[in-house]
Amino acid sequence: MTHEEIKSCCADAYSRDIVAMLLGDSYHPGGTALTRRLADRLALAPGMRILDVASGRGTTALLLADAYRVRADGIDYAPANTALAQGAAQAAGLTDRAAFTTGDADHLPYENAVFNAVVCECALCTFPDKAQAAVEFARVLKPGGRLGITDVTADPDRLPPELRGLSARIACIADARPLDDYARLLATAGLRTLTTERHDQAMIRMIDQIQARLSLLRVTAPARLAEAGVDLDAAPAVLDAARAAVTDGVLGYALLTAVKSRAERPGDLPPGT
Repeated sequence: MTHEEIKSCCADAYSRDIVAMLLGDSYHPGGTALTRRLADRLALAPGMRILDVASGRGTTALLLADAYRVRADGIDYAPANTALAQGAAQAAGLTDRAAFTTGDADHLPYENAVFNAVVCECALCTFPDKAQAAVEFARVLKPGGRLGITDVTADPDRLPPELRGLSARIACIADARPLDDYARLLATAGLRTLTTERHDQAMIRMIDQIQARLSLLRVTAPARLAEAGVDLDAAPAVLDAARAAVTDGVLGYALLTAVKSRAERPGDLPPGT
């Protein structure tokens, strides 16, 4: 498949209501608690301008706009997600501090050096051209601005057959990389890693959550699952393989922060204005 076809498949999958039923509001391991930890690692403060890449239905951007009083922009490849995020911002009374647009991480529709921080949660692993996305992250950051990522990590050579292919890519597994690979990829784009943390147990908890919700939906909404292309016969084996892969260190989840190089004081975030 081409890069554009892969992006479209991922965008279509994550704009479906059934995904929200299976994953919950945050769509990533660790939920809002891990998002808050990421925000604290980035030292977010009122008035800063933040970009959330692959913002989905707006959960992360709206949390940051509300709890940290930043100006949050969200961008997502799926128009359906953009519309839902805009509606959520309006319902929360946050349209003055949160805005959402449809666009591509490979070609962010923003000027150079306009954001104090960029966040990307559980999405870089799905991007077909990760290097280009990293270049775009760096381009839109102010000098000294920071990047915060939470994402799936994987040893691709050890992934079992159940965790390969397009479905596994959409599930944030098949094209995930080791944590060191993400750091090297960011370094090539001019982003120096500051901190890394392992949160593998968050991955286990999400797998358990999906398994429990899938069992419930199998009884209450089998047609919805079938419409979304969920293979009820194959799903248990895939989830078991994912849990075993985390236990064996093949799969995991991590938090990473990085700073844009060539700042006068790389350890400092620029002012929020």
